[in-house]
Amino acid sequence: MIKLIASDMDGTLLDSHMSVTPENAEAIRFATQAGIEFMVATGRNYQEARAALDEVGIDCAMITLNGAQVFDKEGNSLFTVAIPHQEAALVLDILDQNKIYYEVSTNKGLYSESQAKRIESFASMVATHLPHLTYKMAIAMASANLELLHINYIDSIRDLLQQDEEIEVLKIICFHNEGPSVLGPVGKQIDELGNLTVTSSGQNNIEVNHKNAQKGIAVAHVANDRGISLDDVMTIGDNFNDVSMLQVAGVSFAMGNAEIDVKEYAKYTTATNLESGVGKAILRAIAEDL
Repeated sequence: MIKLIASDMDGTLLDSHMSVTPENAEAIRFATQAGIEFMVATGRNYQEARAALDEVGIDCAMITLNGAQVFDKEGNSLFTVAIPHQEAALVLDILDQNKIYYEVSTNKGLYSESQAKRIESFASMVATHLPHLTYKMAIAMASANLELLHINYIDSIRDLLQQDEEIEVLKIICFHNEGPSVLGPVGKQIDELGNLTVTSSGQNNIEVNHKNAQKGIAVAHVANDRGISLDDVMTIGDNFNDVSMLQVAGVSFAMGNAEIDVKEYAKYTTATNLESGVGKAILRAIAEDL
């Protein structure tokens, strides 16, 4: 019997407006009323994730930044898994050498060195998840997102890491419009540094975390704290940063819009994020006692 559900957000729980659909919200409440805990496991930071959940009044625990930071239902940080400054600097060296735009999520907020590139990169990511949007619409959505999300624009992230010993690097996300042809080789370089994991939440990005900051590890940690067997955990996702949690759960669903290779890791497939696939998966799992 399912006792814990962990769902990804972008391309999974969220629709074309980056919102939780009424059908998804209703299914989550139904599961909660049945005694099943729901939580999100996302590459987003806390502030980004919280905004979409607040729109529909969902209060839940959150695995954020791919597992680098976990919060309880009240928003208290339970634990973090950071990238050491020395290794973070090596990653930035590789990215700078390849002229790749990046952002750094930390325990003190999100940092970028260029607002223009931030908008361009976020628009490209939105267009990947929502191919029906025009580029102008994606740019408009990206600009609106900036108004909701506080981002620290600074001249040098590298200087910040050197000057502030208390800052913790939780995730480095990198964007390039040419996608895998450029980011693939760069990801391999970073992977060879050791102690890091490189995943992706879209064709135009790669995400760098400490090797122990993975959604699957975080889901297992939360389940263990709850005294829940992984056989009684359900996970839902669509992209490569979801693979680790699809692998550990007793019940796993890939979205209908998931990457083909990602679907190979899931036991079941549901509808797309535009068709409230998360809600359908939850109701199916409960009805069929998966």
